[in-house]
Order: sequence, then C-alpha cells, then structure tokens
Amino acid sequence: MRLDGVVNRTPVLTSRHLDARTGGFPVLKAECFQRTGSFKFRGAYNAVASMSDEARARGVAAYSSGNHAQAVALAAALHDVPSVILMPEDAPASKVEATRGYGAEIVTYDRYSEERTSLGEALASERGMSLVPPFDHDDVIAGQGTVALELFEDTGPLDLLVVCVGGGGLISGCATVAAAPSPRRAMTAGERCAPVRSSAFPRRGRSPTGSRPPPPANGPSPSCASGSTTSYSPRTTRSGRR
Repeated sequence: MRLDGVVNRTPVLTSRHLDARTGGFPVLKAECFQRTGSFKFRGAYNAVASMSDEARARGVAAYSSGNHAQAVALAAALHDVPSVILMPEDAPASKVEATRGYGAEIVTYDRYSEERTSLGEALASERGMSLVPPFDHDDVIAGQGTVALELFEDTGPLDLLVVCVGGGGLISGCATVAAAPSPRRAMTAGERCAPVRSSAFPRRGRSPTGSRPPPPANGPSPSCASGSTTSYSPRTTRSGRR
C-alpha cells in the first residue's frame, strides 16, 4: 500500500462504559493519533504521492481551515516540493502555525465575503501548482478509506460502521472499502448540526470565544458532505441517493 510506513497505523480502542451504554461492543479508530492530528493526512499524502513527477515538482496548493492544510503541507514537505495553502483570516492560530511549520506558504482570505473554492482554484492556476481539494477527489477519498481498511483488518467483521461526516471524503472512502467484501454491511453517517446559537450570543452574532458563527458550508446545500453527495455518491451507496 502506498501509505505503508508513512501514515501511522492508529490504534483501535474499546470502552467498558460505551459497552454498558450501548449494550454492544463498540470499537473506536483513534485517528487523533495520526500524523498532523487527523485522518486528513492519509488522503493528502495519497493525492500528492499519486501525482506525476512533473505535476508534483510544480508544487501543491490547497484550501482549508486547518486539518487538511496541515496534511497537505506535511505531504508536500515529505516529497520535498513547495506548498501554498489558502486559509481563512480567522483560522485557529495553532493550525496556521502548524501549517507554516511544515513549510507551507499561507495565503489568507475573508470567509464571510469570499468563496474559498474559486479562490483556491485561481491561486493554484496562478502559481502553476496542482490543487489538492479537501474531499471531492478520488485520490483523497482513497487515502481516507484506509481508515476503514485498517479497522477491518484489526477487528474483523463489524455489524455497523459509523463514520463522522464533514466534507464527505472520509465516509466516501470508508463506504467504498466497506462495500467491497460485504455490500450489505450497514453504515451510518454522523454529521454535525447547524452552527449553534445560544442565549449567550444571539444578537451579537458571535460565539462565546469571540468569533462569528461560521457561514453555511460553501454555499446552500441540504448537507455539507459534498464529497459524498456529488460525483462520488453513486460509487459509495447502493442507490446513489443516500
């Protein structure tokens, strides 16, 4: 496998408390122990490693608020090629510094008035770099799917696979892996709710931490999971509608 010896094979954890709460035997794939701190490194590295030598040598570009940014920056550094990352002006300082620490150039934008996808595509085009999107990309999705691949290898068959959903790259990759040996395996997705507005900041339009509530995820959509609801959907669900 392309990622062998590069990504961490993260542990599978159990909890007696969860066993008692669920009446089952849940297992947890701890991707918090992955390089850069999230599963995003799997897809980013796979995408950069899959490029032709010529495309990779021109450098890579990406847009992200933090996790994908760090992942692409590290993947580029490991291939000794330059990277430029488009990040919102109010991205967490720790993630900005981590991304810069991996050697990336940071370009910022105002996420409340500018749209990151078109900005990212324009930035990559201007620099002559290869763009690595955060989720709706075959090589990124394939890399994320190795989370499920490792999980099945370590645990054997599972009754239900629960995958968290943001952009949709992780669940698209995991669904592809899960469907290969067992098309009938049950899966469910956990998507975060709409931005929370509490009584602490309904009028000020700001969260308790001082930042404004985030805008809708890159345009109007019934779900923010664009990676699994657009071009990849027919390949990850039996009906192509879920």
